[in-house]
Amino acid sequence: MIRTERRLNKIRSVISARQPSLRVVIENIHDPHNVSAILRTCDAAGIPKVSLVYSVESFPKIGKKSSASAYKWIEKEKFESIEECYRSLRSQGFKIYASQISDDAVDLYDLDLCGKAAIVFGNEHRGISEEAGNLADERFIIPMYGMVQSLNASVGAAVTIYEALRQRKLKGMYDKPELTEDEIEAFVKQWSKK
Repeated sequence: MIRTERRLNKIRSVISARQPSLRVVIENIHDPHNVSAILRTCDAAGIPKVSLVYSVESFPKIGKKSSASAYKWIEKEKFESIEECYRSLRSQGFKIYASQISDDAVDLYDLDLCGKAAIVFGNEHRGISEEAGNLADERFIIPMYGMVQSLNASVGAAVTIYEALRQRKLKGMYDKPELTEDEIEAFVKQWSKK
């Protein structure tokens, strides 16, 4: 009885801190360990949904051990093209920020990630597609001061997601639920069965 009550309290607490106004988009990331690590980071930062765009690669087989069960706590929506994904995000009011090395990219730490923000990460070798960069509202880079040009896909995602978490935490966004009480209770009921 006490264990069940603790579990329900934990579930309610986690759901209450979820940030539906923050979304991650994964475009053609093929390494299952990178995808798993990104999903774990999303769960840890309270991101409830990830948009998956697989137009070149196949979605990798995710092992239960590598995702450490984060896979079941994150809602996933699949798209066949970046255009379809962006159209869906914009219809929900999201501003789209794409991680891409380009002349017009702004510094990650100059972005305001407290509004409805969708953050796009691309393939380990090619980065995001040209289309994903061109159709985004803004492109950003993570500042680098070493010899390498970029971080591993899951590390870059983690750095960016935790910058969004930092900004939102400073504004108290994790303290006041974005979901209604009815939505929270519906998720509690659904999650308690997992």
